[in-house]
Amino acid sequence: MTVQRMDNVGIVVESIDAAVAFFAGLGLELEGRATIEGDWAERVTALHPMRVEVAMMRTPDDNSRLEISRLLTPPAVADHRKALLIGLAEPIG
Repeated sequence: MTVQRMDNVGIVVESIDAAVAFFAGLGLELEGRATIEGDWAERVTALHPMRVEVAMMRTPDDNSRLEISRLLTPPAVADHRKALLIGLAEPIG
């Protein structure tokens, strides 16, 4: 089986600037950058408080997107296997 289509892939990085430069060097184009925070973002991620910087990049054929994120709050967890447990330490709602 082979991949037929890929719409969106998200990665978390320590440096958005370095990641944007790296993927631009591979031919991806920057669509935009923003900071995401607030009630909605906290509900969908189960992180509180949550603030993240995001850069969206697209492939030259405009068929796929790469979402690059840098967590501002809460601090990133070195061991990703524990990240979900920390995010759910407080009840959602």
